[in-house]
Amino acid sequence: MSGKKRIGIIFGGQSSEHEVSRVSAQSVINSLDRNKYEVIMIGITKEGKWLAYEGPAEKLSTGEWQTIAETNRIDVKKPAQTGDFNSAREILRISGAEREGKTIDIAFPVLHGANGEDGTIQGLFELAGIPYVGSGVLGSALGMDKYYAKIVFEKENLPQGKFLVFSKKQIINDLDQAIRQVENVFTYPCFVKPCNSGSSVGVSKVCTREKLVDSLYMALEYDRRVLVEEFIDGQEIECAVLGNDEPIASTVGEIIPCNEFYDYEAKYSAKSTSKVLIPARLSSETIEKIREYALKAFKALDCAGLARADFFVQKKTGKIYINELNTMPGFTQISMYPKLWEASGITYPKLLDRLIELAIERHEEKMDISRGL
Repeated sequence: MSGKKRIGIIFGGQSSEHEVSRVSAQSVINSLDRNKYEVIMIGITKEGKWLAYEGPAEKLSTGEWQTIAETNRIDVKKPAQTGDFNSAREILRISGAEREGKTIDIAFPVLHGANGEDGTIQGLFELAGIPYVGSGVLGSALGMDKYYAKIVFEKENLPQGKFLVFSKKQIINDLDQAIRQVENVFTYPCFVKPCNSGSSVGVSKVCTREKLVDSLYMALEYDRRVLVEEFIDGQEIECAVLGNDEPIASTVGEIIPCNEFYDYEAKYSAKSTSKVLIPARLSSETIEKIREYALKAFKALDCAGLARADFFVQKKTGKIYINELNTMPGFTQISMYPKLWEASGITYPKLLDRLIELAIERHEEKMDISRGL
């Protein structure tokens, strides 16, 4: 690719993290070097409608972008002006994002949660033949599904806490049996969460049987499977990973949540008093081990581009436990992922440049395979 690249920033989505996605996308858009990139904004509404948007980026976080995009929407019944499109790329034309002079060179899906971070939209880009930032279908799906990520981590001998998974049918048909299993494996407190969710949406810290029942049903509002995890009394630690087949790990940061745990409010509320410490209050040996585990987890899930690995370091023993891997972490200016790289010597704009380079590199590698090179 030569000249100014057209970057399609996809934001919003139908997940419970719609609002977080808009804020992340606004930060990305404002930080891209306009001497290198032409930005094409594509919003996905909560109802699943795709809309091209050409207004101020500041309207993304407020939600006003949608009214502007719908008011200015192009008549999609007109034939495409740029020649033939394959069926997967047609959805971009229908949104108004692809038309004469507006084809997308690279997609940057700044989407968190279901239908954006779970491999579904990545499959669309694969079919359309568009390079895209982040992990592929498999890596995205595994990173999003906390249960299957844990199975892979277990296979790779990565240390983690005890866990159980329950389907909706198991909980609905035999709640008592589910409770017995939980109480046989764990002591209170424990954590209950949807298998497929992010930003701590639907997550509960459970200290009683009554709270367990409520939390199981609440988690089912977000996914058909529920994960129950051991409570680990430890420091909450995060490490950023960047790269494809030869990734690098950042220094590590520590979260000091203002609430009982690092829930949605503690992460995103304007009133939050949660603190971030970079580097974390850990020995150099522990930091290096966490970085090693982060890279191992990244490769085990076949991730690409970026990910944030989350850990606990048990207070009494100093033992490290991996919690999960987030393949499209928050990307606001105050989010941990860009802050960790800034502390490691990579500025926000340079980080975006590198992610775009990695997307192109991964795509060209796939093209070489298809051409038999």
